[in-house]
Amino acid sequence: MRAWAVTGPRPVEEEPLRLVEKPVPVPEDDELLVRVRACGVCRTDLHVAEGDLPVHRPGVTPGHEVVGVVAGLGRAVSGFAPGDRVGVAWLRRTDGTCAYCARGAENLCPASRYTGWDADGGYAEYTTVPAGFAYRLPGGVDDVALAPLLCAGIIGYRALRRASLPPGGRLGLYGFGGSAHLCAQVALAQGATVHVMTRGEASRRLALELGAASAQDAYASPPEPLDSAILFAPVGDLVPVALRALDRGGVLSVAGIHLSDTPPLHYESELFYEKELRSVTSNTREDGREFLVLAARHGVRATTHTYPMSEAPRALRDLKAGRFDGAAVLVNDLS
Repeated sequence: MRAWAVTGPRPVEEEPLRLVEKPVPVPEDDELLVRVRACGVCRTDLHVAEGDLPVHRPGVTPGHEVVGVVAGLGRAVSGFAPGDRVGVAWLRRTDGTCAYCARGAENLCPASRYTGWDADGGYAEYTTVPAGFAYRLPGGVDDVALAPLLCAGIIGYRALRRASLPPGGRLGLYGFGGSAHLCAQVALAQGATVHVMTRGEASRRLALELGAASAQDAYASPPEPLDSAILFAPVGDLVPVALRALDRGGVLSVAGIHLSDTPPLHYESELFYEKELRSVTSNTREDGREFLVLAARHGVRATTHTYPMSEAPRALRDLKAGRFDGAAVLVNDLS
């Protein structure tokens, strides 16, 4: 099969991805073989390609927002059949036995493994996924619309939960890409007032179209104090900016897997009055199932820009440059 591989981490302008031939993967006993139909383009793919995330698998195929159909079953798999439409997300496998898994925090499992980082992902004709980590997808929604929900949507939902937004609260979103624009829709449906701080004019327009109360530059102050904030942009300089925007007792949730270094924090102006700074690490499968139900209930839809899978490097370059609002999705044309 044809697949994209990270031949050596470097800036995407220097073409770290190369289209190669790989064998069609053979599913392990507990896995599904999935024929990829669409795959969302996540900022984490950019971090893997450019080396912000250390190499876990040389020549890895990125991609972890996969919509596809079951093409084969491992010997121990039940409950799935060839032709079923499934989703493949970032969290690929945990040990299921550690203290974190036992208490429902499988996202913190030290043995966790990830699609498109520890195992080949969806920038390819086929991928595999442990059956227990595959998502059953709702009908009535096309592949392109579903793909960004499988990471951008799920991680945004976990970040919203970590932000402890009170009912009817004031939420600030820093950065407004694939994850934030889905998170905003959930928060708005739940009655929040949403303020968006982001660098891109197109993203600010999208925020207002979706119902945000305001949209301004990333470093600007929102028009009112915030009960909660989520930092989606991987920019450490924004941490103190967001903390200063919080009201007393407010919470800042940092959603990204990678963040540039943060400047020193000033206790009196940025952390006093019981403000909290929290990180987000991956997600649990329960997060994913809850989010997909909420997305269907509230009509959460991704604003998408499609690229042929054969042009995956261009999609990553455009993501880095901020050339589109919403999310990019690769439609498979490799076969």
